Amino acid sequence: MRTLYLLTGALLLTMACKQSYEPPAIKAPNRFLVVEGVINATPGASTVILLSRTRNLQDTVVSDPERAALVQIESSGGTQYTLTESANGRYVSAPLSLNASQNYRLKIRTSNGSEYLSDFVPVKISPPIDSLSWKQADAPAKDVTVYVSTHDAGNNSRYYRWDFTETWQYRSVYETDMYLIGNYIHFTDSTNQIYNCWSTTPSTLIALGSSVKLSQDVIDKAPVAVIPQNSPKIGVRYSILVRQYVLTPEAHKFFEILQKNTEQLGTLFDPQPSQLAGNIRNINNTGEPVIGFVTASTVTEKRLFINKAEVVDWTGGLPSIDCTIAFTPQDPVDFRVWHYSDTAYSPYYFVTGGGIAIARKTCLDCRRKGGTNQKPSFW
Repeated sequence: MRTLYLLTGALLLTMACKQSYEPPAIKAPNRFLVVEGVINATPGASTVILLSRTRNLQDTVVSDPERAALVQIESSGGTQYTLTESANGRYVSAPLSLNASQNYRLKIRTSNGSEYLSDFVPVKISPPIDSLSWKQADAPAKDVTVYVSTHDAGNNSRYYRWDFTETWQYRSVYETDMYLIGNYIHFTDSTNQIYNCWSTTPSTLIALGSSVKLSQDVIDKAPVAVIPQNSPKIGVRYSILVRQYVLTPEAHKFFEILQKNTEQLGTLFDPQPSQLAGNIRNINNTGEPVIGFVTASTVTEKRLFINKAEVVDWTGGLPSIDCTIAFTPQDPVDFRVWHYSDTAYSPYYFVTGGGIAIARKTCLDCRRKGGTNQKPSFW
């Protein structure tokens, strides 16, 4: 028994003396420049470049945009095109018609005076997207996967990258034609209805394809997006706009490493992290890491729609919120005056014979989920 006490005491002492190990890299105040975007050589198109800074693992800041930078596209012939900051860290050019026979690079001067240059890169010409298709998997997980198919009859492309923008329609739990301004009930019309909404998000995954090992430059049904079963994205109707870029072999290798480092880690047998070697550098400090690989390409795109009626066993993300209907009296002088004290509630409908049915605003106003009630032009 005495031995047990001694062992227990030693164990407690050991536990009390333990300190968490925090490697210096975790606390290091490294804020390396991150450059995202493609020099868009599609005639009449604008180039969008995103600049941000890497964050410490312990940071609580979601994003750290690089503001007030001077960003320019420079051709091998010496012509320069300046981009304008349209939002925090988002730089946009005027519509351009770049000469596809020339090479292009990015020049960046940050607000602290640091200057960065990318390598000159050739303009790659993207062939049209032949088709977008989708397939729902069999049980148990009936996810939906979107596929892209393309080909280059001249066998000049070989290395491809895709990104996309998703838009989906969703609805509030209840449909009402009433809404509040202050303590007064107003009625909706087609311009301000709150039953149908649309959300839009850009892709966050890296989708790549290569035909380099094939005799023909053909990509047949490369997966670009997966919608998990019962996702609200196909609660009513879903749309995906896929954009296609052609890469150099060096750029494809960079994005392949980035894909493995960010998406496929998790077990001992997964690919291990690799060093990213981009094509951008600080001209005054070549040892400073810069994250990104500048490419130049024309961009081709295609859109696909999926309706909920086309998929099976799909709940569409039924809400877990309390949507119990309650009732309150009407104002005896003016039925449109709202007296209910709980600001979480809003009018649902007028009850025959008097009174108002009410429900939580999250059940009546689709905008409460973050989307917009304005139908997209392509819908």
